[in-house]
Amino acid sequence: MPYFAAGVARGSAGWSAAEVDLGGVADIEEVADRLRDVDPDAELSLLFVEADDTYLAILRLDDGEDLRIFGSDSAFAEESRLGALLVGDIKAPVEIDPTEVSRTRSGDDDDEQPVADPDADPVGDADLLADLGVSGHRLLALCAREGMLPADVTAELCQAIGCGDEVEELREA
Repeated sequence: MPYFAAGVARGSAGWSAAEVDLGGVADIEEVADRLRDVDPDAELSLLFVEADDTYLAILRLDDGEDLRIFGSDSAFAEESRLGALLVGDIKAPVEIDPTEVSRTRSGDDDDEQPVADPDADPVGDADLLADLGVSGHRLLALCAREGMLPADVTAELCQAIGCGDEVEELREA
């Protein structure tokens, strides 16, 4: 299954980005090690893994520790070895606080829109970007938006958190 993995790290000089090779990784800790290698001194590191134009996984490390993971669909674990490695051990489905949903909706037309794609089964920590300005509901809504590819979601998320130019440069390289 083809994939693109962009690691972004925020340090004292701002955001830096590097493509991360996940070939041959044996476990999630090895994935975290490769993310740490983007900038070993980073206060915040994120890894965006887009697979087969279908799945998105986001990993977050704060100060190189405390790994948090979000997956756009648990089916990723069944579809590939990489998916099993990234999201296969996540037991808890994503839960969204109903008060968050009502605060983020705008207008009466949105009341009929589902919070997530009914065919998708997002897993993990949807709030892993909340302190960066992207709520769990917004993350799920982006993943569920019709016509949005994982690359589109990554681009929009990165623009929102301030590292969009760095990730775009990786894509163009």
